[in-house]
Order: sequence, then C-alpha cells, then structure tokens
Amino acid sequence: MPSRTQALERTIQIPSSGVVGDLTMPVGAAAIIVFAHGSGSSRFSSRNRFVANVLQNAGMATLLLDLLTAEEEEVDMRTRHLRFDIDLLTSRLAEASMWLKQDRETGSLLVGYFGASTGAAAALKAAAKLPDAVHAIVSRGGRPDLAGIALPQVKAPTLLIVGSKDKAVIELNQMALSQLECERKLEIVPGATHLFEEPGTLEQAATLASHWFESHLTRKI
Repeated sequence: MPSRTQALERTIQIPSSGVVGDLTMPVGAAAIIVFAHGSGSSRFSSRNRFVANVLQNAGMATLLLDLLTAEEEEVDMRTRHLRFDIDLLTSRLAEASMWLKQDRETGSLLVGYFGASTGAAAALKAAAKLPDAVHAIVSRGGRPDLAGIALPQVKAPTLLIVGSKDKAVIELNQMALSQLECERKLEIVPGATHLFEEPGTLEQAATLASHWFESHLTRKI
C-alpha cells in the first residue's frame, strides 16, 4: 500500500475558472477522487481531508477542490448564495474534470467524485454531463435532491451515505435514490448526525466510500 511519504503533492489552479485545488497522488495510483465540498466549507475541511487520507492510503489519488475562487468566497461569506448555485458549482467541477484528463500526470486516471452537502448535487449534475468521464460517485451527508432532473441521467454507480440522526436529509436522499437509474445504494451510519462528528462515524463513512471506489474504479485497473 503506498504511503503518504511516497505521494506527489501539489496545488493546482484550473485556468478556465481560476479555482484552486490540492492534488495528492500516491505512487501507482490508477484512479483519482475529486472532492466537491459543501456549503460554507473549503478544501481545508478536516472532515474531507480525513476521508481523502483514507482514500490515499488505499492507493487512490485525490483532488480537494474549492469550487469558488477566493474573491467569490468573500462575497459568499456575506450573501451565502453562491454556495447554493448548483449550476455554477457543476460547471466548475466539470471544468476541473476536463483539466485532469488533459494533465500529463492525471490524464490516464479513472475519475470518481466525492460530494458533501450541496457539493453532492454538483457531483451528480457534473457526472450526468460527463457520462464517459466519471466512473463512481459517493455523497456524504449530501443534498443529491438538488441535482433535480439530472438524477435519471447519471450513469456512474452512486453511493449515498447519511447519518441515522440526520432525519430530514435521509428523506431527501431516499427521494433522490428513487430517481437515480444507475447502480445506487443508500448507507445509513448509526448514531451519526449531519457532520459525522460523533466518535467513529466519520471513519465508517470513509471506509464505505473507500470500498465503493475500490470496487468500481479498480475494474478496469
């Protein structure tokens, strides 16, 4: 299993949008997971970095991506509206995916998405737009319902992870699950609330995500 000390790490910027991400590539990685964080979060989120570390230790590359520029983040801190602009977030995620395909170091890697909160909706909509480029999706405490009419168009196998105490979001995920026509599954983590802050719950979510990506991205590897 590759260790973190063997990983290539660099900060990248997507030229078309100016958004920034932290790329980590373990030696021998054959897949990369792009993180689309939720409302009010950033690529420095301790929760997403924890999950990313689990995936890296399983041999997968990760891209922790901010879907808003620094200037947009400043505006959003005041208005709180850009974080819910799913179309904007979707376009940024799609642009990043196309950049990965063109980059010398990442172009051959299979792409998966990990979305949290509103980032889950962006992940699903981007996957619907890029059916041949995205091979697996995981949503943690996400709002997949916000993907709307794009849900039946998603082709990538999709795992929805929700905490058992996040009742309202469970219902929204069940609704989204019924609209998905791809391979899909809903996993409910016992004792977890929306942010998976309870002891052991984030570890469970990360393990579920790792197994899903391994089973759907190591196909073909």
